[in-house]
Amino acid sequence: MRIAVYAFDDVTMFHLAVPQMVFDEVARQGLGDWKTVLFSEGAGQVRTTEGYHLGGIQGFEAADQADVVVVPSWFDDGRAPSESLRRVLQRAHQRDVTIMGLCLGAIPVADAGLLFGRRAVTHWQAFNSLAVRHPDVVLDQTVLYIDHGDVLTSAGTASGLDACLHLVRTRLGADAANQVARSLVIAPHREGGQAQYIEHPLPPRSSEDPIARLLEWALSRLGEPLNVDRLAAQAHMSRRTFVRAFRATSGTTPSAWIRSRRLDAARRLLETTDLSIDQVAADCGFGSAVTLRQNFTAAFSTTPTDYRRHFDARFKLGTLQ
Repeated sequence: MRIAVYAFDDVTMFHLAVPQMVFDEVARQGLGDWKTVLFSEGAGQVRTTEGYHLGGIQGFEAADQADVVVVPSWFDDGRAPSESLRRVLQRAHQRDVTIMGLCLGAIPVADAGLLFGRRAVTHWQAFNSLAVRHPDVVLDQTVLYIDHGDVLTSAGTASGLDACLHLVRTRLGADAANQVARSLVIAPHREGGQAQYIEHPLPPRSSEDPIARLLEWALSRLGEPLNVDRLAAQAHMSRRTFVRAFRATSGTTPSAWIRSRRLDAARRLLETTDLSIDQVAADCGFGSAVTLRQNFTAAFSTTPTDYRRHFDARFKLGTLQ
């Protein structure tokens, strides 16, 4: 199988290396006759964001001869792809070539019209801009990659490894993917989605804003009952006025905001303490481990226990046994 990876000026070495590392390992392990090549707008060389110059870059003909075409990333400013690149992606798709848009690479894939009416994922920082640009694309931040068979997109940066391993798994089977993963010392399959990595800071508000004061008050009492009536009373507003003002400030409902902040607090406790799951649930206002687990899994596609195993810095340093 021949894989053509799109290279461009200011691409990072990491993004460019991910598909080459995974797919070339297939050949190194003797699992298949796979070969990656780099292509760009014109044959020659590209300059990476780290300042290196890479030569031996092929032209668009490499994509026209490929079985898989990968756009491993994209420009940080989200610029539109050239018409020639759009045509290359469209031609490849018409030939039943698998198109992969990794990380910000989902942007030119969407611009080529290959995600119309479909679910897709990209780096969470580009979600809003891509949603405005392509309201026809259903963006999902709860997954690390989405595979439609002909088009595959992945979330931020390292999730490109997951997407590439997934392609190995679908083409060569789980045993081959596991062998590649072991050789590269990466997880053959990661649970969860990029939602678990996203911080949700408070928007800056004036200290004179009653909703801003209410948010600060609520953050210090997440372990207490915080229903809408109590929040409205604290803000000295009627329930209806409070709900309307709260949505105008935060963009969401009071109950959804409280739930999200409680989940943020639970993540911090799971990362930095050895409190039991029951105690974390109580301290964050969920009441029970079952309620915490249900909300945590719905938000982050992983359990509190698995999240702690992956993100507890003390565990990774070997201080927890």
